[in-house]
Amino acid sequence: MKTTIPEVLTIAGHRIEPGTSAQLELPLGKLYTSTDMKMPVFVRHSRKPGPTLFLSAAIHGDELNGVEIINRLIHNPAIRQLKGTLIAVPIVNPFGVINQSRYLPDRRDLNRSFPGSPKGSLAARMADLFLREIVSHCDYGIDLHTGAIHRSNLPQIRANLDDEATRDMALAFGVPVLLNANLRDGSLREAADNLGVRVLLYEAGEALRYDELCIRAGERGILRVMRHLGMLPAKRQSRSLIESVIAQDSGWLRATGSGFVHIHKRLGDRVSKDEKLASIVDPLGNLLDQVLARDDGIVIGCQNLPLVHEGDAMFNIAYFHRPDAVVENIGLMNDTLLPEETFL
Repeated sequence: MKTTIPEVLTIAGHRIEPGTSAQLELPLGKLYTSTDMKMPVFVRHSRKPGPTLFLSAAIHGDELNGVEIINRLIHNPAIRQLKGTLIAVPIVNPFGVINQSRYLPDRRDLNRSFPGSPKGSLAARMADLFLREIVSHCDYGIDLHTGAIHRSNLPQIRANLDDEATRDMALAFGVPVLLNANLRDGSLREAADNLGVRVLLYEAGEALRYDELCIRAGERGILRVMRHLGMLPAKRQSRSLIESVIAQDSGWLRATGSGFVHIHKRLGDRVSKDEKLASIVDPLGNLLDQVLARDDGIVIGCQNLPLVHEGDAMFNIAYFHRPDAVVENIGLMNDTLLPEETFL
């Protein structure tokens, strides 16, 4: 694990002394109304040496689970024992949050705008600022996302699993499904990788919705990664661990016709080759077509809206050597995280 000797940390001109916490705001410019826009940042900078980890959420402004995950984490008593530095940014894209939109006002996707430029578009300037003032200080990162509007994702980690250290972080996070995801051009993960910063991407839930299971799984997963990195004391596990399984492949099944949808399979369900996942009917209930599984796998993403046009993405299926083991661990995750008491 990387260990950094504590010294004064400077972010956007703010000096954070070892042994202190700070709440900062990165200036992003103004709205048409001359209202200042700012990116909120929480920093806990320990006196004890250790790695620096960033947490980011709402890069897409309609993806809100991560905001609540970060809020809960920075108020978790475990953080008092921190070694190293935690930099948490619950809202990277406040423009999108205000408009309940994935995008910036100019319709650009911030997560396709890295590394950015201090003299470019609004998206380019925000990407450049985030990379310079936050990511450049860090050794590791966890970027929090959800599915799109009307589309839910099972809690899952996407990362470069060919890199051993990143794979070990992903396994430590402790969700049932891991995807070996290529770096996308213009993404935060790609820009961070170019700086030598290893990043996990956590996907869970649906846009513009809080999902308690996804929030608890995210908070617990981050704490587990921090323990793995030596940022928090190791904790003896009091119950069975969720086994993470790496998917061989994944892909979307698309609507083969337009109409109203009757869903037969949900998130986390095991599916078999040629099994019926959904029926598409016309307004009078007459069957138009059926969506069938192409192979054995697990539903890790699905559309929630009961309306489709031909070609719409409906089910994201992940394929495993041991799909039954994944289903068992999905059940274990639900049983562990959904009761009222927490196990952090």
